[in-house]
Amino acid sequence: MKTEQLYSAVVATIANAASLSGEVDLGGASRIAIQMPAAWTAANLTFQASDESGGTFADVVNDAGTEIVVTATISQVIVIVTALKELAGLRFIKIRSGTSATPVAQGAERVLKVLLK
Repeated sequence: MKTEQLYSAVVATIANAASLSGEVDLGGASRIAIQMPAAWTAANLTFQASDESGGTFADVVNDAGTEIVVTATISQVIVIVTALKELAGLRFIKIRSGTSATPVAQGAERVLKVLLK
């Protein structure tokens, strides 16, 4: 009997004093969740995307030109529902602490788990 894989988990690390993670390969996932760490310098999440690994990353906005913002708090799993339509079809993303206009530097290295299905 073949068991269907329920999800895969990849790590997005934001370095100490930085606001942007390394790239994450979404690999065509149709469902995305982010597990927040227990320690987090207060900030919401925004995203950058590229069509290729190591490519030029640009801010992710909706069709009205508004940056996609996800509310984030420590020690929670955020199911990306409302932003999914904007993230759907993206292959490589970076996760930002804060917004493009006001990035928030993290007070230590932060590891976020990105859960994909």
